[in-house]
Amino acid sequence: MAEEKSVQFSDREALLFHSEGRPGKIEIVASKPMATQRDLALAYSPGVAVPVQAIADDPATAYDYTTKGNLVAVISNGTAILGMGNLGALASKPVMEGKAVLFKRFADVDSIDLEVKTEDVDAFINCVELLEPSFGGINLEDIKAPECFIIEQTLRERMNIPVFHDDQHGTAIITAAGLINACLLTGRRLDEVKVAVNGAGAAAIACTALIKAMGVRNENVILCDRSGVIYQGREKVNQWQSAHAVKTDKRTLTEALEGADVFLGLSAAGAVTPEMVKNMAKAPIIFAMANPVPEILPELAKEARPDAIIATGRSDYPNQVNNVLGFPFIFRGALDVRATEINEEMKIAAAQAIAELAREQVPEEVAAAYGVRHSFGPDYIIPAPFDPRLMEVVPAAVAKAAMDSGFATKPILDMAAYRQQLRARLNPTTSVLTLAYEGARAQPKRVLFAEGEEEVVLRAAVAFREGGYGTPVLVGRDDVHDRLRALGVKDVESYEVHNSRTSTLVPRMVDFLYNRLQRRGYLRRDVERMINQDRNTFGATMLQLGEADAMITGITRTYAQTMREVRRVINIEPGRTAFGIHVMVGQSHTVFMADTTINERPTAEELADIAEQTAAVARRMGHEPRVAFLSYSTFGNPEGRWLENLRAAVGVLDQRQVSFEYEGEMAPDVALNPKQLANYPFSRLSGPANVLIMPGLQSANISAKLLRELGGDAVIGPMLVGMEKPVQIAPMTSTASELVTLAVLAAGGIAR
Repeated sequence: MAEEKSVQFSDREALLFHSEGRPGKIEIVASKPMATQRDLALAYSPGVAVPVQAIADDPATAYDYTTKGNLVAVISNGTAILGMGNLGALASKPVMEGKAVLFKRFADVDSIDLEVKTEDVDAFINCVELLEPSFGGINLEDIKAPECFIIEQTLRERMNIPVFHDDQHGTAIITAAGLINACLLTGRRLDEVKVAVNGAGAAAIACTALIKAMGVRNENVILCDRSGVIYQGREKVNQWQSAHAVKTDKRTLTEALEGADVFLGLSAAGAVTPEMVKNMAKAPIIFAMANPVPEILPELAKEARPDAIIATGRSDYPNQVNNVLGFPFIFRGALDVRATEINEEMKIAAAQAIAELAREQVPEEVAAAYGVRHSFGPDYIIPAPFDPRLMEVVPAAVAKAAMDSGFATKPILDMAAYRQQLRARLNPTTSVLTLAYEGARAQPKRVLFAEGEEEVVLRAAVAFREGGYGTPVLVGRDDVHDRLRALGVKDVESYEVHNSRTSTLVPRMVDFLYNRLQRRGYLRRDVERMINQDRNTFGATMLQLGEADAMITGITRTYAQTMREVRRVINIEPGRTAFGIHVMVGQSHTVFMADTTINERPTAEELADIAEQTAAVARRMGHEPRVAFLSYSTFGNPEGRWLENLRAAVGVLDQRQVSFEYEGEMAPDVALNPKQLANYPFSRLSGPANVLIMPGLQSANISAKLLRELGGDAVIGPMLVGMEKPVQIAPMTSTASELVTLAVLAAGGIAR
């Protein structure tokens, strides 16, 4: 059996991810201020009585005064959890929380997971039906067949909000999108193709039903289960399977594949052999979607039929059938028009929109920011899951289909404005970070973890390697392997560890560093002592000598001390200014703040350099930079003695004729609040600033640390920019995940 090649991690790392800090993956955050007694009075009693009465008078206003219109319940009884089977409702909770996170991450849909402790179909239906007032939609998940068919159909009939079983329809929609494009590439029409489907569970039945609704003829689809072909007259099949029974003398999957144009596999590993593929029609279309191991590995299928177009459910092969391309955006469109259900027209519209997106030329700015560089062809019939354009095209298509089919209760009047609103909902940084991880896996690097005796650093190193992002090079003493073993790592000897007292690199390192420092007051024995005793000096020298591609440190010493030690060995890149950037990442926004770590009173030239380099980082992370030079003063009000550098920096950028917006000096509220900015119509900023250049280190460092501790955004960094070699100094409080992110950004060149 082939091994899963996508993201790898240890059981311990998975458990720590779900347990560290606040257990689980979701929390409830108030969307209104709750600071004063007045706030509480408006939020609850007596103020809440006003919307209560409004909703009682007109139930539709619940969408105006509550979260209902953007709230989806993810519901399961745990009878078919992933590929693990019936493990019960409680065991399904991590999966359902994860699904809720995906709704928010990809489509800004709020979601709550609900685990229902019953396998009784009627009890489950009654429970979910009674929840209708609370939610704008229901996403059913991990419910075994055939009960899932009964549950979904009954709830769709009884409820007046969308009910969608993603295991069925999500897979079907992405499969249909890929099939549309594969047929286009091979010159086929849907009403002509002959299809063999292996697997007769929820996803297979839904795929079969959807492709038929899109034009594939009933008699041209042969459905198989583990007993063979489901033919007319066969016994021991359920009503959903018998609905797709055909009149045929074929009895096995092997026979069904003879001359077939298309294979849809939703079954088990190894169900299809190369010999079976050889007997398919010219240019066969093969969707081998069993996970983690497909019905036939793509390399075996290609060897048997080089003309085949192949899709799988895995991220390490081209054409991944990934449900995340569908369900968040389908619900987004359905919620936005207050659809009463998700019907066939809406599913088909989603499939067609996804297919069309794969055929479009990827805009240059999207390709540069997100790494979406594929072009339509046999290895790209389905868009990349992190293509940001999905958020615009799929909900718009679904919403239009809901309106056209008469199932929208709040039609959208201006679709162009709606598409703009969709684009504004998500933060491109999240996609860029994900693609940075993908890029690291595609081009793994050697990254030095200089504090290899610390548990958090070792956990980060293990996660970095098992994620496939590169090779961790650990700096530490003789007990590093023992510490790895204590963390549950089995192949500890395979980890590269360098002991600064015994490494064979030491003589070469001493020669290099002594030659660098001998005219700065250092004796050779001083250099030998630093190499032998200081992990940062040892690690930075290894990096300078080309023994690694990047370096991470900072856990055991203050930022300033670590920077001094690194600077003894590594220079600032000629023509640049070294500085730190804190990146504040919210659901729909990112703000870059610099310089937060190094330059105490930057000159005008340095401020301009910092602005230009930070703008470049912002662009690499998917943002069009709008730079504000911050001050206590806005355009001279009030006057003060510390404004000249900021004004001069603006002048420097004027002379350089840079290609981004910039303005200053201005107070933070003017830079970030459109209402305040409107008071200054002469400002060159077209919207709120997303790059904040601080006037000095004191205000910058205080602000960054306050925001990290008190703010609601996730914080990346500080990222060190401007050094000759990729080195990152992490905060002493960093988690393993934060260290891995910095390692990936350093190795991938985003922080440079």
